[in-house]
Amino acid sequence: MKTNTIAVIGGTGKSGRYLVQNLLNKNYPIRLLLRNPENFTDKNPLIEVIEGDARDYNSINSLVTGCALVMSTLGQPEDEKSIFSDATGNIIKAMNLNGIKRYIVTTGLSVNTPFDSKNVKVKIATDWMHQNYPETTSDKQREYELLTKSNLDWTLVRLPLINLTNENFNTEADLKDCKGENISVTDLAEFLALQIDDETYIGKSPFLYNKFD
Repeated sequence: MKTNTIAVIGGTGKSGRYLVQNLLNKNYPIRLLLRNPENFTDKNPLIEVIEGDARDYNSINSLVTGCALVMSTLGQPEDEKSIFSDATGNIIKAMNLNGIKRYIVTTGLSVNTPFDSKNVKVKIATDWMHQNYPETTSDKQREYELLTKSNLDWTLVRLPLINLTNENFNTEADLKDCKGENISVTDLAEFLALQIDDETYIGKSPFLYNKFD
């Protein structure tokens, strides 16, 4: 039987909550990885909770088993070692084992690709991240490198400052440069959900931002 269940990592974070709600509105069944499921109160019948940690391979394998694709809005836990490359290694391994190809994930502006032509503001922001958060910034770059070497149908969405609003604005995606300073979390959730069936950005790392003319 063909499944349409989506494994979601980071689904209780600031942007993850909006993504989960968007997917529920579209009637997707969701498997949600939670470190502390006792704090999760949503009893929606479309949600199945899997207790675990993205840095633990067995947790990720339990999460993705029986799913059609995997989505991640994973954030960095405070005062802990950078999480991104460890989690990505586990995700790639578990997805390969389970024959799952589609992976949609978010990251920051600081990630560089060979296709970039970042404007001065974005270059300064990237340098600032490397200077002030060297461990997580380098680890996010490693996440990108791991994905490029994988055989997954991945999309890594690079984001400016996330605006926690229910409003929608004009949204633009660009593979070379980020021409906006914010992205509405509502627009972000919708863009991520659209990638489920859209192959435009497979194997690519678009910047996503709101454009105000």
